[in-house]
Amino acid sequence: MMRLKDKVAIITGGGKNIGKAIAISFVREGAAVMIIGRTLHDLEATYSEIQDKGGKIAFMQADVSREEQVRQFVLETVEQFGRVDILVNNTGIAGPTVQVADMELSHWNETLAINLTGSMLCAREVLRYMIPRRSGAIINIVSEAGRAGDGRAGYPMRSAYCCSKMGQIGLTETLAIEVGEYNIRVNAVSPGPIQGERILNVVKKRAEATRMSMDEILKDLASNCSLKRLATEEEVAAVALFLASDEASGVTGQTIPVSCGQHMSF
Repeated sequence: MMRLKDKVAIITGGGKNIGKAIAISFVREGAAVMIIGRTLHDLEATYSEIQDKGGKIAFMQADVSREEQVRQFVLETVEQFGRVDILVNNTGIAGPTVQVADMELSHWNETLAINLTGSMLCAREVLRYMIPRRSGAIINIVSEAGRAGDGRAGYPMRSAYCCSKMGQIGLTETLAIEVGEYNIRVNAVSPGPIQGERILNVVKKRAEATRMSMDEILKDLASNCSLKRLATEEEVAAVALFLASDEASGVTGQTIPVSCGQHMSF
């Protein structure tokens, strides 16, 4: 039996990488999916790939940091599919790789606006539909950078990203308490470094800032994981699918790492 049969999901950042993997897994399990993103080409490619296989999918180009655009794509989802059962707040940017002493305010503000404020706006808008139905699941894709591995806070040269992800975890836990009485569950998936183009872009910036080679940094990342490898997008999607399904009916306010056992080291 398909785990998301007849469910409707919004996935932000759904055109590529983790968001695309989640969209594919949700559609495979019977959901109708609206994918959101800023890059039209990525959205169109993922839309075509899923539609060609018979999946129910739509897309809208939008920026989650823009209040009116968020309101519009949630409304469009409800008009097209009848309701919204699941929100995956996956959109995120890496932000600047600089020390706080060198931080440009515009870069700081952009990172928090997209990663944190965008998650709040999306949650707020879907709750307008979930609360009356007394049902729903919200999943925030956060990061091990925001969980401070080994009990240590902070992520040198990535303060904006780190703070935005810590904020998302706080949003997850607070929102779970606020909407629990309506049978709405709110959880987070916390990836470590994930195989793919995004981690390569992050590593490239760190290599430029630290004068280490990309190979050295990637080797260090893998060696800091108990499984001695980086997790995959599909492994993150599998946990998101679990949290979206009735199998997780008793799970809320939790942050589940998908990091191959990463222990943070700088």
